[in-house]
Amino acid sequence: MKITVCIGSSCHLKGSRQVVERLQELVDEKALEEKVELAGTFCIGNCQKGVCVTVDDVFFSVSPETVDEFFANEVVAKL
Repeated sequence: MKITVCIGSSCHLKGSRQVVERLQELVDEKALEEKVELAGTFCIGNCQKGVCVTVDDVFFSVSPETVDEFFANEVVAKL
């Protein structure tokens, strides 16, 4: 599974750094390094919706406050 987080300026201002850091922590905590690849990219094109994240090319809007719920529902639940 590939998770790509936008690190462009708009998403950076909305907390993309914190989202990336928390995703890395969650991947490590769940020992999913072999199953989950984290990547960064510049603008995905939905800047107005928050930090843009794709999971295997499916778009999600995530914030530092919702990243744990996102990870549980869209990553762990689908592995």
